[in-house]
Amino acid sequence: MTDNVRLGVPVRSGDATFPKAMDNVTVRQGESATLRCAVDNRVTRVAWLNRSSILYAGNDKWCLDPRVVLLANTKTQYSIQIQDVDVYDEGPYTCSVQTDNHPKTSRVHLIVQVSPKIIDISPDISINEGGNVSLTCIATGRPDPTITWRHISPKAVGFISEDEYLEITGITREQSGEYECSASNDVSAPVVQRVKVTVNYPPYISDAKSTGVPVGQKGILLCEASAVPSADFQWYKDDKRLAEGQKGLKVENKAFFSRLTFFNVSEQDYGNYTCVASNQLGNTNASMILYEETTTALTPWKGPGAVHDGNNGAWRSGGDDHGQRAQAERRGRKQEEEEEEEESVHRFRK
Repeated sequence: MTDNVRLGVPVRSGDATFPKAMDNVTVRQGESATLRCAVDNRVTRVAWLNRSSILYAGNDKWCLDPRVVLLANTKTQYSIQIQDVDVYDEGPYTCSVQTDNHPKTSRVHLIVQVSPKIIDISPDISINEGGNVSLTCIATGRPDPTITWRHISPKAVGFISEDEYLEITGITREQSGEYECSASNDVSAPVVQRVKVTVNYPPYISDAKSTGVPVGQKGILLCEASAVPSADFQWYKDDKRLAEGQKGLKVENKAFFSRLTFFNVSEQDYGNYTCVASNQLGNTNASMILYEETTTALTPWKGPGAVHDGNNGAWRSGGDDHGQRAQAERRGRKQEEEEEEEESVHRFRK
């Protein structure tokens, strides 16, 4: 007998307990179920019924369903098989035997299991940070499947919901990503589907450093910002906006950063620059300085610039401020001037 055929418990016409209590036969949807009735030489008539409908009487087939076939009609066994079982086949089946003019019956209950199937799930969603999210996952199966939700994220641990519904209140950007619905009932492997949740938030500049470059060399100012949707970048020197293609400059904008390149730095290029990052949810800006790097400076200053968050009006800095850099620069220049003056006096005395 193959693995996808389930057998009913045989009943014997001569058993003292005959007719016996109902037995269960459990099969999966699409498999074949075999229902067997054990008989002996006292049996004169035998039949299989589904509720009140006769399926087989002896060798004669009474039903029109081609999936129901007679397997055996011998002196010891009377068996039928239901092929490609479906949920509507579930229910009671009766083996009826006639012995010495005394009818006896035994019943078996056919249980059909169905693999889980997700029939409805929320579509991908885009929502602003701080909003509320409700996800739904509806699945069918026999027995009823267990439904769980989990966040597909390296930081996520375990299930976040063991229900058809997942509610997230005040969602944060860290909670963006894919959410997986799993439906399982041990009939087959769990089925899973995913929903992508995009959390929109205003730009946040994470890196903006001032840079020292000698005259005639190549200089780069970099502005990195995270945002959803991606930020649009603009560069300003003082209050004047810098345009792409401006002589000696190149502005390169990517999804998460903008790079301002000076191919041949001149004295006129030195000064204060502002990077502005914006999307439809807000804007923020960072100020940084392109300054002349002197050869006497032992450690060129490369601290971050000042960042102004246009979304809440706050200022922040990630290191040394501009005053410290300016003082170091002035000390270096003063030292150069003193050395030049001393050299001039020495030549005059000669």
